[in-house]
Amino acid sequence: MAKTHSSPARLEAFSDGVIAVIITIMVLELKVPLQNGLAGLATVWPTLVVYALSFTFTGIYWINHNHLLHRTDQADERILYANLFFLFWLSLIPFFTSYVLDKKLDAFSVGLYVVSMILTGFSFLVLRLAIGRHLRETGRLEREDAAAERKHWISLAMYLIAVGASVHHSNIALGIVALVMVLWITPSAQADALDHCISAHMSEADGAKDLA
Repeated sequence: MAKTHSSPARLEAFSDGVIAVIITIMVLELKVPLQNGLAGLATVWPTLVVYALSFTFTGIYWINHNHLLHRTDQADERILYANLFFLFWLSLIPFFTSYVLDKKLDAFSVGLYVVSMILTGFSFLVLRLAIGRHLRETGRLEREDAAAERKHWISLAMYLIAVGASVHHSNIALGIVALVMVLWITPSAQADALDHCISAHMSEADGAKDLA
């Protein structure tokens, strides 16, 4: 019996629905302060910062997920299971966000929050590798895909540094998490820049050979 493959559009629609629910759950954690004025707002400032971090984190993953799925024309079983693996860890972000806020951003809760980032990042890498395998089999794997994979490994290494920093410097750990998010604001800008740089060097090398 021949294997059937799902449409990437169907997979994308399902994932969009799950991510929308994740963001909705996070916003429900925001509570109006009891105090009035700026004093009351100051009491929930850490909550707003961590919420903004988690919201942006989820939103950037949604953008990158959309970009990644558009690289393939079909979704085989490996891609389907890899996508579920990614959505599972992403769906736990509201829990870890609530946990780190309830524990007042202590060392353990921040460390656990960063670990959740590692697991989510790794699961997204698994999805990228599953799609990359299909692209390789169909001869459509590009330098952009290799550059994005390298960026994944760099991000995971930065998260590991953040885990170590969380022991004594929670703010630095969260800052590193924010820095990783900046790397992923645009899914392919860094890869495109790398390709342009490589092409420019190759052109210069060819020109030098012609002159020789």
